[in-house]
Amino acid sequence: MMHSAKRRDIVLVVDDSPETLSLLTDALEDAGVTVLVAVEGANALTLVEQITPDVILLDAIMPGMDGFETCRRLKALKALAHVPVIFMTGLSETEHIVKGLDAGGVDYVTKPVVPNEIIARMRVHLANARQTQSAQVALDAAGRFLMSASLDGRVLWSTPQATRLIGAQFTALPGEGYLLPDAALSWLRARHAALGTPPESVELPDPNGGRSLKLSYVGQIGEQEVLLRVTDEVRVRDEDILRTALGITQREAEVLLWIARGKPNRDIAEILGLSPRTVNKHLEQIYAKIGVENRAAAAAMAVKALSGPQ
Repeated sequence: MMHSAKRRDIVLVVDDSPETLSLLTDALEDAGVTVLVAVEGANALTLVEQITPDVILLDAIMPGMDGFETCRRLKALKALAHVPVIFMTGLSETEHIVKGLDAGGVDYVTKPVVPNEIIARMRVHLANARQTQSAQVALDAAGRFLMSASLDGRVLWSTPQATRLIGAQFTALPGEGYLLPDAALSWLRARHAALGTPPESVELPDPNGGRSLKLSYVGQIGEQEVLLRVTDEVRVRDEDILRTALGITQREAEVLLWIARGKPNRDIAEILGLSPRTVNKHLEQIYAKIGVENRAAAAAMAVKALSGPQ
């Protein structure tokens, strides 16, 4: 069987023990993995500037910079945000386990290390990291109100923001998950099969007279799986009202709308995919533009604008 077309996984082992390095290097290379070695934290930080590993095995206690500080510095690098770090710690050092997880590690193994155990755990975390990274790429590309659905009408996964929107209208399945409404399923099948010229989106009015939702086609992510964006149509219209009535930008209108709904900055940042600091900056601009001095006054003005002429 040829493996040349498949890229070998790269594992960075950071440990000051020659015995551990030798044991792990031999076992990992036998498992078909490319091994990078660093004997201290500073070496590891230099190495990752040249090449990004797929997983990092990190000794908790080393002279100089310990494993916890090394992990924090590694995780501060954007390129390593999704790279799993597995700590290696002494059998009796239970406080190291908590400290390692707090520093950004995903797992730990006890010393003396058992190579087969490390390799098994490493494979699981590699698979999880790749799934997370694929999802994050999709989120970055299309916003955070995302879901995927199968062609038989099941919602396979959805972001927390999308789940909040669809939960009010979609039929909940026993256990977990939701079922697409019939109108959405018919549209999805036609869109997937490219029958005629199906629209890019479908609007789903709430039968109870509440918010309507819009599903937009983003792309195919599997033979029977499609990625969709969910939009709350009332939320979009409200933003337009605020933007026009108060002379603010679209993004400022989005922030102000959530202020009027009582959301704290941290929640608004998560909903809109912004940093809390950016939300604060938008708030400062909003206060200046609409002539108010605080959050309560801004919310009151938004509610008044949304309620229309009295």
